Amino acid sequence: MAPKRAKKKATEGSSNVFSMFEQSQIQEFKEAFTIMDQNRDGVIDKSDLRDTYAALGRLNVGNDELDEMVKEASGPINFTVFLTMFGEKLKGTDPEETILNAFKVFDPEATGIIKGEEIKYFLMSQADKFTDAEITQMFENFPLDVAGNLDYKNLCYVITHGEDKEDKE
Repeated sequence: MAPKRAKKKATEGSSNVFSMFEQSQIQEFKEAFTIMDQNRDGVIDKSDLRDTYAALGRLNVGNDELDEMVKEASGPINFTVFLTMFGEKLKGTDPEETILNAFKVFDPEATGIIKGEEIKYFLMSQADKFTDAEITQMFENFPLDVAGNLDYKNLCYVITHGEDKEDKE
């Protein structure tokens, strides 16, 4: 009886990673995995990583760098391990509602936007202060609208889902 229980427990552990993501996210991860699995053997290895980098135009990736990437996994990088690795990386991300509530402090009318200059001021003057370079990087990744406002609802969605809401629709 004990071996059955152990087998069931192992199955539950591996399927648990799938419950961390929405079905659409799992599909996107699967597409990314398939692109990276250059030799289509179901496992991403050092050779696959080198080929993926080459496809992206980076040809001078060192063996040490590739070895470090492969070592991040607990074993061969099949899709479940790949998904688990992303789950572990994203585990520290707060839920979307928590992040939205933090931004709402600066948006008492609940418009979904904050003036760019205002958010820049707060990020550079409070708690873990942002540098000019970090502010520039943030606005490059999440540009202000023509009126100089940050759409923080979309920003929160991207932080928690990894894609732009508008791109999904």
